[in-house]
Amino acid sequence: MRIWKIWLALVILAGCLAETLAAQEKPKPVNLTYSIFFPAPHRNTVLATEWAKEIEKRTGGRVKITIYPGGTLTPSDKCYDGVEKGISDLGMSAFAYTRGRFPLTEVIDLPLGYKSGLQATRLINAYYRKFTPKELDKVKVMYLHAHGPGLLHTKTPVRRMEDLKGMKIRCTGLAAKIVEELGGTPVAMPMGDTYDALSRGTVNGSMGPQESLQGWKWGEVVKYTTESYGAAYTTGFFVVMNLNRWNSLPPDVRKIIEKVNDEWIDKTGRGWDEIDRAGRDFTLQRKNQFIRLSETENRRWAAAVQPILKEYAESMKSKGLPGELALKFCLEQLKKSR
Repeated sequence: MRIWKIWLALVILAGCLAETLAAQEKPKPVNLTYSIFFPAPHRNTVLATEWAKEIEKRTGGRVKITIYPGGTLTPSDKCYDGVEKGISDLGMSAFAYTRGRFPLTEVIDLPLGYKSGLQATRLINAYYRKFTPKELDKVKVMYLHAHGPGLLHTKTPVRRMEDLKGMKIRCTGLAAKIVEELGGTPVAMPMGDTYDALSRGTVNGSMGPQESLQGWKWGEVVKYTTESYGAAYTTGFFVVMNLNRWNSLPPDVRKIIEKVNDEWIDKTGRGWDEIDRAGRDFTLQRKNQFIRLSETENRRWAAAVQPILKEYAESMKSKGLPGELALKFCLEQLKKSR
């Protein structure tokens, strides 16, 4: 009996020792921080959270990512700098919030006549793979995406360019040039102030994707959306990682992350289209109207914004950047995807 007890004690001791050694050998998980300016309930934050969980799952818990939504870690216009400097390991924001810093990539925001968020998202990633712009070489690009077609939402109907004359249209960045070329008066204003401005009549309309009709409640204060696809623009977004942090990851982990990145391109593009449809339903439920331009009028709008494309190409040439090639590539890709 005594020998049996000694043997049992030795077995238990060996088991405990094995567990201790296994625990010591098991590497601690890599904890990453991810800064996003979208609020927690937004579809893009939800998709980013799913992306993070998928990476944790496929790496067997070796990588854990904590999401900081609503700009709580870094605001939208400081997000890219925050990643580059290591304030956050990962970040998602819009290129347009630091306009001028990513000159070649501004080709994506041009009024190229977008039809969907999936189309725009596939294009921005195809553009990146083709040109690998140096303006992004200080970070590791996970993937890029872009919202659905930016359209005109107004309090009174706009069926022809002439209807825009004298109308004050809220817009930011490149959209201001689009409004000018179409004959309206651009009014610079952040998204957060737009609802009140429309409600009070400070502006007569606003430019933005259809998701804004629900996401920002514009459908409550506008009556019409003009489906001006000939002059439709988008806004490019980045998901990037601190370069040193990326290089410190084991090769097999990096391979897993890149595979998930590839899958999330279409997931995010389709996500933009889902919330565009939700915005459309939201405004139609309020008896608001969509105005589809005639083919002739649509071509007029497309022709009216051509100087913006020409200006971009000339500006890139003066900077020694292949803007003309980037523009040609994007237009050809969009033709193939229609």
